[in-house]
Amino acid sequence: MKLIVGLGNPGKEHECSRHNAGFLTVDAIAKREGIPWTEDNKRHALTARVIMNNATAILAKPTTFMNLSGEAVQALVSYYKLKSADILIIQDEMDLLPGEMRFSLNGSAAGHHGVESIYKLLGPSHTDLSRLRVGIGHPKEPISIEDWVLGKMNDATLEITQRAANAIVDWITNGLEKTRNDWNGEK
Repeated sequence: MKLIVGLGNPGKEHECSRHNAGFLTVDAIAKREGIPWTEDNKRHALTARVIMNNATAILAKPTTFMNLSGEAVQALVSYYKLKSADILIIQDEMDLLPGEMRFSLNGSAAGHHGVESIYKLLGPSHTDLSRLRVGIGHPKEPISIEDWVLGKMNDATLEITQRAANAIVDWITNGLEKTRNDWNGEK
């Protein structure tokens, strides 16, 4: 079983924000597969079970705010008894241009508070979880980082969430290395 966690903030006011690139990516998978979301209050997440290429995956959207994402991920990992190699975290990434995406293995949280929360709560035993960083770019005008990530996505960022959903099917089937080789650098 695989766990695919899209990071974001709950609530209507955050639906199409850059910070919700992870939510939008798992939403694209759920919509394409025609599966509903179920509220899992014990694990602080909305979840959906999907079978793709004979592999079962749990899609998850934490119902906590971004900075507390680790609470949901820790609860899901514990409940499903998953190894870190079976986890994919989807996050927004300012250091990638809108329309770009990169699969990586663990790495630094680089100031992303949702990823920091996950690393902190999963601890050092989870050193080989995969991440999919979805590019949102840097602001071109003087604007705070918070205002930028909470601002609305442009079309390139929305489009990448659809392509990222396709790449995730490859990750489920083929693992990180092949997926990274096939999709990193793809625009």
